[in-house]
Amino acid sequence: MEAQSLRRSGAAMSFRFYIGLHHPSDAQHFDACCISINRIRERKSAFSVNRWIMDSGAFTEISTYGGYRHDVAEYAAAARLWSEVGRLEAIVAQDWMCEPWIIQKTGLSVDEHQRLTVERYDALVGEALPAPVLPVLQGFLPTDYLRHVRQYSSRLRPDMWVGVGSVCKRNGRPSEVATILATIKSERPDLRLHGFGLKKTALLDPSVRVHLHSADSMAWSYSARKQGRNGNDWREAKAFEASVMRAASVPVAAWQLPLPLGTAA
Repeated sequence: MEAQSLRRSGAAMSFRFYIGLHHPSDAQHFDACCISINRIRERKSAFSVNRWIMDSGAFTEISTYGGYRHDVAEYAAAARLWSEVGRLEAIVAQDWMCEPWIIQKTGLSVDEHQRLTVERYDALVGEALPAPVLPVLQGFLPTDYLRHVRQYSSRLRPDMWVGVGSVCKRNGRPSEVATILATIKSERPDLRLHGFGLKKTALLDPSVRVHLHSADSMAWSYSARKQGRNGNDWREAKAFEASVMRAASVPVAAWQLPLPLGTAA
């Protein structure tokens, strides 16, 4: 089930965008959304949702607590419960981000964060969940991501849907995001990459989008608050989603980006 569910058909697939939401009750207004387990862990009632991804809440967990407060079995139990609402397309593995300030907080190395990410993925897959588990590639330098692809090895099946983490803080520098994605593609051109937490600057950049199969973002909320509007209003999310999808509807050329030194096999 795992390999088949994350495998694409022979036809090319269009860009998918999952809007990030604060309130699960707003999911009814969208065709596809991304909802953190932290938003529904204590929830008692069901909510109306169409297609969705369950996020592990990694950013909050690692940045605030220096690790996960809930083990894989607890996360898996919650995933089973909420898989009954809507069409749950993927359960994001509990990855460990690798930004320098996160590494400083945990006191671990990038290598250790990558190892923990793979271990959590393996454990979650072992829970035999009713929806596919989305593996996450982690790193900070492009070469880190290349190494992580190789660490996953055969776990990354042909044409698999795979997340790319630790890119959300680089949104003001789309070329860095594009180089990371291109580096991954140089090793595994078949992978369908998902960009986590990308802001509009990166999402609207063709050199980024050409490498992506999908992405999610809650950047609409910050943007609305910064401009004096309601950062919790789903209509703000709707407008943001529309602008992203308009850009995604414009074909992009086959960009050829220079890879950083040291990324060759």
